[in-house]
Amino acid sequence: MGMNSAENSADLQPTLQGSKRLVEAIDVQDWDALPSGKKTAIRQAVTPETALSSVAYPDTPAALAAVVTATDHQYLLPCGGGSKLHWGGLVKGRRAESRGQKDGKNSLLVVSTERLNRLVEHAVGDLTVTVEAGMRFTDLQATLAKAGQFLAIDPAYPDRATIGGIVATADTGSLRQRYNSVRDMLLGLSFVRADGQSAKAGGRVVKNVAGYDLMKLFTGSYGTLGIITQVTFRVYPLPEASQTIVLSGAASAIAQATQTLLSSALTPASADVLSDSMAAELAIAGTALAIRFQSILPSVQEQSQRMVAVGQALGLTSVCFADADDTALWQRVQKHMTADNQTDAITCKIGIRPSEAVALLSILKDVAIAPWFGQIHMASGLGRLVLNATSPSETLLKLRSICQAKSGFLSVLQAPIECKQAIDVWGYSGNALPLMRQLKQQFDPDGRLSPHRFVSGI
Repeated sequence: MGMNSAENSADLQPTLQGSKRLVEAIDVQDWDALPSGKKTAIRQAVTPETALSSVAYPDTPAALAAVVTATDHQYLLPCGGGSKLHWGGLVKGRRAESRGQKDGKNSLLVVSTERLNRLVEHAVGDLTVTVEAGMRFTDLQATLAKAGQFLAIDPAYPDRATIGGIVATADTGSLRQRYNSVRDMLLGLSFVRADGQSAKAGGRVVKNVAGYDLMKLFTGSYGTLGIITQVTFRVYPLPEASQTIVLSGAASAIAQATQTLLSSALTPASADVLSDSMAAELAIAGTALAIRFQSILPSVQEQSQRMVAVGQALGLTSVCFADADDTALWQRVQKHMTADNQTDAITCKIGIRPSEAVALLSILKDVAIAPWFGQIHMASGLGRLVLNATSPSETLLKLRSICQAKSGFLSVLQAPIECKQAIDVWGYSGNALPLMRQLKQQFDPDGRLSPHRFVSGI
């Protein structure tokens, strides 16, 4: 058994019901033995006073269930590769008592699913794939590409993000313009409950809708309802051609171009409004609208020409990116719209009516501290702001007020710990809070999983 600490081993073994196979499957690494990079990533996700004991690496769903069962008095922080562990609220792991008894285990145990990384089934003809939660996104895409297919999302940190983490944070990206969100592609999932029992919802076929509501709950739940072990997605054929048209110029003209696009019969894979500062990083002047078409070559060429014509009619400059340049463009946008850790930048998720997207970015330009970058997906009105890491909490609250005044929202994904402690990172006070608390109580009555990470300290 890969234990680095005899004490950790003793904590886990008594309640594993004598199963030698399960015990040997569990590797628990003591906190002091972890690499410094791993420690930093975990520390960014928790309050400074939270005591951290170790990281458990089960490599089968049964071993994961055994870890949860063996530590039934302890707080748990589920994670995959840890790329987005610092998103959301700070986890509070210290606990004095559990179920009326002194449990003596008031430190936080991190439970990683990154070794649950197997391909379970790829039904090429049915356009579905089932994988364990710890499989990395890039590894899955490479496997699907061999059959001429792909998973139609473009999450942050694609080289490190795991499938379970992508579902837990609902991290879809720009491709939601055509393919909708993560939850729309999710056909089934399996998970371990807070009591150590395994459960599942949905199935492995596109027509199976049983348990859809449960899958909807887990998408974006940030590991607070259960630990995902396996997921089934619908996948799509790889497009023959991909090309991006970037229109740039006056904000008012960009706003008109977006309305024309949204009301047209064009079918872009992505359509994002980019702030002036983000466009400048692409050597483009002014507010920009990036429209990506992916299909057979004649369709891509025809739709691209139509958007160029729209831009010309509005006095906008157009630049075409094709083939390798097209891929590089979106990689550059993604690089600037993500930050590796809390000290690099403050990252916010925003939502606004699509018709207000351009106006919102224009207003934020006068409030945010440079450098900052903005990106809003036109179909949904969802987007992201990347702000200067030194931005005071007052600036974040002002930006939130601006979004809320336009019937939108702003939540903080990542920020320095002191900033997260100073404000409500989620900023939600709607009438769904009682229902959210009831669901948390039903799924995790002792509040063991990712405590205080979600909305209103759930």
